[in-house]
Amino acid sequence: MNVVDTSGWLAYFAGEPNAKHFAPVLLSPQELVVPTVTIYEVFKVVLREANENAALQAVAAMQKGVVAVLTPKLALAAGKLSLRYALPMADAVILATAQDSDATLWTQDAHFKGLEGVKFFAKR
Repeated sequence: MNVVDTSGWLAYFAGEPNAKHFAPVLLSPQELVVPTVTIYEVFKVVLREANENAALQAVAAMQKGVVAVLTPKLALAAGKLSLRYALPMADAVILATAQDSDATLWTQDAHFKGLEGVKFFAKR
């Protein structure tokens, strides 16, 4: 299973250079876990940068994967990860979701660099 963090989704939707790293994972939705906080973040950015129609289309594409709801168990795990690695809340939730799903986390977010179970690509 795979989790792509917000930065990966946005790179893919914007056609940024690193999109090539995320495309194969995003085009295999049967093996994709999508944290609800990622849906929130992507919707917000696309809405701000484009329009509501584009934001809704992005969310529709994201929902082709298995959407992982933030449960109390995930919230507690995220709290621990946030303190352990000094992660912002959303990043901690994304990492906790990946770990709970036995998934690889794909990202270009430097907060995750060097963590176990993470495929990190430096942002270009």
